[in-house]
Amino acid sequence: MKKELSLVLPPEIAFEKEAFEKFIYKKLDISENIEDVTIRQTRRSLDARQRDLKVNVWAEVFINEKANPVISYKREYPNVKNAPQAIIVGAGPAGMFAALRLVELGIKPILIERGKDVKKRVSDIAAISRRHIVNPDSNYCFGEGGAGTYSDGKLYTRAKKRGDWRRILEIFVAHGADENILIDNHPHIGTNKLPRIVAEMRQSILDAGGEVLFETKVTDFIITKGKEEELKGVVLENGDKIEGIGVILATGHSARDIFELLDKKQILIEAKPFAIGVRVEHQQKLIDKIQYKRDKREKYLPAASYSLVQQVPFDNLEKGVFSFCMCPGGFIVPAATLQGEVVVNGMSPSKRNSKYANSGIVVAIDEREWSKKYAKKGALAGLYYQEEIERNACQVAGNTQAAPAQRLLDFTQKKISSSLLDTSYQPGLVSAEMGNVLPAEITERLRVGFKGFDKKMKGFLTNEAQIVGVESRTSSPVRIPREKETNQHPILKRFFPCGEGAGYAGGIASAAIDGERCAEKLAELYGK
Repeated sequence: MKKELSLVLPPEIAFEKEAFEKFIYKKLDISENIEDVTIRQTRRSLDARQRDLKVNVWAEVFINEKANPVISYKREYPNVKNAPQAIIVGAGPAGMFAALRLVELGIKPILIERGKDVKKRVSDIAAISRRHIVNPDSNYCFGEGGAGTYSDGKLYTRAKKRGDWRRILEIFVAHGADENILIDNHPHIGTNKLPRIVAEMRQSILDAGGEVLFETKVTDFIITKGKEEELKGVVLENGDKIEGIGVILATGHSARDIFELLDKKQILIEAKPFAIGVRVEHQQKLIDKIQYKRDKREKYLPAASYSLVQQVPFDNLEKGVFSFCMCPGGFIVPAATLQGEVVVNGMSPSKRNSKYANSGIVVAIDEREWSKKYAKKGALAGLYYQEEIERNACQVAGNTQAAPAQRLLDFTQKKISSSLLDTSYQPGLVSAEMGNVLPAEITERLRVGFKGFDKKMKGFLTNEAQIVGVESRTSSPVRIPREKETNQHPILKRFFPCGEGAGYAGGIASAAIDGERCAEKLAELYGK
């Protein structure tokens, strides 16, 4: 017999396995003499709106009946060593999930990554903070697992209708992720755990006969001319050529050299709206107090988060100012991909136990901003606008990886801060007026936005918080167009733009979903 339950429980029962099982035995009047009983939660969300915490729990109970497996996905793959091969450029979530899906569909993936594997990335990432040295091919953005591996591990997505989100979570679990990601309302792995899982996914690809090439850079495309142009393969930095039945381009939002190559080869790309702003950093205990309306966070309450948006008029335009990638109990990290630029991002460990809370606070940007200076750059106009701001941030802060910063209330009052607060940003901060870092069309909207946020979260606007710049890699400034039905480029056949870098995803889960979809379309069109 199987029973499905929807319950509202106090956290000391919902989050404690033994107490939860005892509650279920009593509620269903199950005799303790019955040995074959399986109790498990299937979904869980905490409701902290009232003083007394409640947890909404959905559960299933199997009595004298074999329980279904927790996950249906099995880490069993065919051997594709001698199968037709397809090329995937970029080993972020889009690329890795595309590779695994190709294996399942009987196609050998050749996964090409400019950066290093997750283990070797660590020293290059440490060098950014300790020695202010940025390796252009191995950093927080480039390397196995992509930008998400060392900058958070959030798995929540609003793009669930685009693919099977549950399947993506199960693949993570099959490769070592905690089963709680299948239950929690906003699943999160944590940057301390994700590298090991990414390495396991790579091993699955290799065990099935696929290939993974690290520290290997694509510098050109092999295009055949005929009735239709087709992308037959890629050229590597050392001159080697690799051909296949199709190419999935999953290089992420920071691969500027790839965007420039596409533009140079006159392969159709488009400038795309994105967002630029800053990271705001508060003490986590302040965010907890505002959100939970308690002086102290209780045992079962997670580090509080927030999501804010404000429409702000400026120069006859109304644009959104909004929070992005909020990291409770997290850290601000350096996300530059070249020496001479300063970029910040946020991350949280699995326990979210840092004393800091940070979030990107950004302004929507489109051609009305970048066309003033970069209209002649065509599809790369937004990229140049983004790059100029990052280089300016580096110059203002002293041409290291130290970041320009300003106390939050000072920023809204256009005052340079005489001192800065302690920070989670390890390369260090330099006091600066952010109006000298960001263009007026961004800073003026941010100032109005922060004042609006304080009305929604009283106490948010304070000099006990500070902003750190610049948060500029929110998404790709370029979109690579593709056909809706085939996911294929509208002009260049056998070319499948994929994930965040192509403009079709925004985070680990949505990128993974898009990677699978592109793999399926490639196999459907050319796998036979």
